[in-house]
Amino acid sequence: MLRLPDALRADLKDPVGPLYTDPAALLAAAGDGPLVTVGDVVTDYLLRETVPDVALVDDRTKRAPLEERVDRSPFDRTVHVENPAATLSRDLLAALRDALASEATTVLEVDGEEDLAAVPAIAIAPDGATVVYGQPDEGMVCVVVDAETRAAMRAFLAEMDGEREAAAALLDLDLDLDSAGD
Repeated sequence: MLRLPDALRADLKDPVGPLYTDPAALLAAAGDGPLVTVGDVVTDYLLRETVPDVALVDDRTKRAPLEERVDRSPFDRTVHVENPAATLSRDLLAALRDALASEATTVLEVDGEEDLAAVPAIAIAPDGATVVYGQPDEGMVCVVVDAETRAAMRAFLAEMDGEREAAAALLDLDLDLDSAGD
């Protein structure tokens, strides 16, 4: 559905929020809305303190298989999605949207790669939600969603290649596609 163009890759290098190495400190700084974790290591660390409302895992870290899978048993439900590397598939976007709307805690098992999922998670999460993703070899990035972070991620989605209008409709977003590059 959406593909990451090479021109946008550098934009993903800098963390969108503060870095943490301690799960308890991160949770103390978290917002009062849903907690979304993107990545196996981040999800595993935070499961020591709480159960995220939504977690995205792919059984890999730094593109290498994990020795041990993240425990799925604390979650109410597990949803399997396919999402190739450097993309945001229709499958992943719909499952993320549905998981955020659900009262059930949900782990999304991604066949492929979940790395980009923080972008739409921030773009559609309500104010006060917290999206946590890993910054390799540095820690966990904690993003408390507000109008500014949401707008930045919506602008990023509008710059991606692919079916932007369909993705916007699927996520019920108003993306400024007129000013976005083609």
